[in-house]
Amino acid sequence: MKDSDIVRFDWAIKRLLRDKANFGILEGLFKVLLNHDIKIMEVLESESNQQFITDKFNRVDMMVKDENEEIFIIEVQLSRDLYFMQRILYGTSKAITEHISLGESYKNMKKIYSINILYFDLGLGKDFLYHGQTVFRGVFQDDILNVRKREREFIEGEERVHLVKNDVFPEYYLIRVNQFNDVAKTPIEEWMSFLKNGVIAQDATAPGLQEAREKLRISNMNETERKEYFAHVDAIMTQNDTIENYKSEGRTEGFIEGRMEGFSEGLAEGERKEKISNAKYMKKLGIPVDFIQKVTGLSENEIEEL
Repeated sequence: MKDSDIVRFDWAIKRLLRDKANFGILEGLFKVLLNHDIKIMEVLESESNQQFITDKFNRVDMMVKDENEEIFIIEVQLSRDLYFMQRILYGTSKAITEHISLGESYKNMKKIYSINILYFDLGLGKDFLYHGQTVFRGVFQDDILNVRKREREFIEGEERVHLVKNDVFPEYYLIRVNQFNDVAKTPIEEWMSFLKNGVIAQDATAPGLQEAREKLRISNMNETERKEYFAHVDAIMTQNDTIENYKSEGRTEGFIEGRMEGFSEGLAEGERKEKISNAKYMKKLGIPVDFIQKVTGLSENEIEEL
């Protein structure tokens, strides 16, 4: 099978990985991140499938629960979000409060994993994979405050032998896809190659990838699904080109004029180009002009002239 026959991961998680028959693919990703087996039991909640390219275009969310009652939030972020850290904090907090009832014992609080696959450069750092968790460090002794073994067993139960210190707190994984430029040698690197380039080597051994090779084929789609998929890919390419254009235009004018107006104008022009691009696409689909007006903010005459 050609690599080009494998769908993008952001599309797969939106449409295909919600199917119980495909849970093994996500379980493979979780295993290489957490270094122990995960068995997904059910999808808890997800965003509605987008009907138009402007609907929640830059994020794809999924929430699943495993056999140990732990919750995994998976988010794919295609474009820059200035408040992304705040958003993932809100996401984990919301998941915690939604899965414990008022008056219920704190021992029933769910463990949350927030797994974020980022196709933009978040923060400053050289690595492609970051892991974060709340720890308590001594101010004077510089030691880590750990839960005693007896306390852990009382709280969590002896059967969960994979537990680590301070396991009650949410854990965050930030996968910076664009930062990966290495040859895929380890399981996590094989997954990175798939996430970035859609490439799964014939001899890939990472959990979940051979199943992805078999089940995430474009050739498995019907004609309608293929049209929707390629429209999705085209929309992503258009958006990325638009973002790069207004970045370039804004910065160039700003430097030439020596003031921020250049960047602002470039940004505004880029946003307008994106609206026009979206309007053209919706018009091609036969969507009524009045609806396109509401979505894009363009006038009826502007839409008619496209």
